[in-house]
Amino acid sequence: MTESHKVFEEQGLDAYKDYQISREGQPLEQGFAFELVKKLLGLNDSLKDKPVEVILLSRNSADTGLRVFNSIQHYGLDISRAAFTGGNYPYSYVNAFDCHLFLSADGADVRAALDRGVAAATILPSERRNSPSETLKIAFDGDAVLFSDESEKVFKRSGLEAFSKNERESANIPLEGGPFRPFLFSLQQIQQAFPDGKAPIRTCLVTARSAPAHERVIKTLRAWNIRIDESLFLGGLDKGEFLKAFDADVFFDDQRTHCESARNHVTTGHVPNGITND
Repeated sequence: MTESHKVFEEQGLDAYKDYQISREGQPLEQGFAFELVKKLLGLNDSLKDKPVEVILLSRNSADTGLRVFNSIQHYGLDISRAAFTGGNYPYSYVNAFDCHLFLSADGADVRAALDRGVAAATILPSERRNSPSETLKIAFDGDAVLFSDESEKVFKRSGLEAFSKNERESANIPLEGGPFRPFLFSLQQIQQAFPDGKAPIRTCLVTARSAPAHERVIKTLRAWNIRIDESLFLGGLDKGEFLKAFDADVFFDDQRTHCESARNHVTTGHVPNGITND
């Protein structure tokens, strides 16, 4: 909705309303998260209980939002529930809908959703991909995303040597969960509904950590009883090329520098959480 949002910013609400209504029959272009949503909904084709639901949360009114629903129908997306808030904050409904993940282009809304305990990310303008693979591939950063930022605080305040020392000494103490831990757990539950090796979902941890800080991460996931399919301990290497090699449908990271690298290759969500974003 980049073009229509520009009309709103430059000409105001009345012009925006006229613009949308006059184009109700003209489908909106696919956004950066389109393929992700399509693959998420596609998981329901293989499971009787249809575990995935996508809900539209929008600042539009129902009147101006009709074009959005018409576009959903045009692309054949199975989305039936929506909240059109008429200019109010859409994140207010994330808990009422029992959402596991909230995606938006509005960073303020994302921060508010995180404050409500929901995994949330700001979708950045990214390289648009149409992967031939039917497998849904989701990649996560570790600290401040899957895990709390407790270790990252040590690194920011005292440097790499203190961080490494802390992780060695705490190797057997599981990290606290970050905002995306429940979402990863939900993905694993869907994976377990498929026969071994047949789940059309792959998860990947892509972290700047390296040995010896890897041990605590591995033991934390083991303590949580959460399995992750692939783990990349990059020791500070640029993440973009590795995400391209993994063929990620989306990548979530709390650090803007990593997001800038990643969005040149894959759809990227910035997670404004932890000490890096204070």
